[in-house]
Amino acid sequence: MTTIPVTTWSLEQTDPTDLLPAPAPEGDVRIVRAEVPSPEFSRFLYTSVGGDIRWTDRLGWSHARWREHLDRPGVETWVGFDRGTPAGYAELDPQDDGAVEIVYFGLLPAFRGRGLGGHLLARGAARAWDLADRWPGRTPTKRVWLHTCSLDGEHARANYLRRGFTLFDTEVEEVAETVTPGPWPGAYPR
Repeated sequence: MTTIPVTTWSLEQTDPTDLLPAPAPEGDVRIVRAEVPSPEFSRFLYTSVGGDIRWTDRLGWSHARWREHLDRPGVETWVGFDRGTPAGYAELDPQDDGAVEIVYFGLLPAFRGRGLGGHLLARGAARAWDLADRWPGRTPTKRVWLHTCSLDGEHARANYLRRGFTLFDTEVEEVAETVTPGPWPGAYPR
């Protein structure tokens, strides 16, 4: 088994004023909350965004496991659409201590490099900060955090820093190299 070094950076915002906006892209771009939990749609987003950057931890999830995750109170999926086509998403997962993790964030490959990522991230982080407003009984958000790694898109970390996230931890570990699964076999060139 071949291993590769992977650096993981953990970043956070500790106050809503930390969030730095991004310019809205031109054209018909909308960001909408997927209010009806859909394992099929969430798996589509996960595999389509993460296929070429080795997102593999949820590939083995059953339909029931996806449903269980999405039905948890406060878990939200915010989807960016470009002219009606899903372009990317941000998945929010609140914790009991007032922290909200942006568990997954990214764009489908065809939409990268077009100015959508900063806008979607800024809107997703803003929705993390006001999440308790939509979920009565939840602790108000005190911290928004996420992690990114050296396997993610080459501009991911810079985008997080431009939106006002600050680094609070760095880890390096050897991980088993995996074949890029993509949303279907052979979807991306190596």
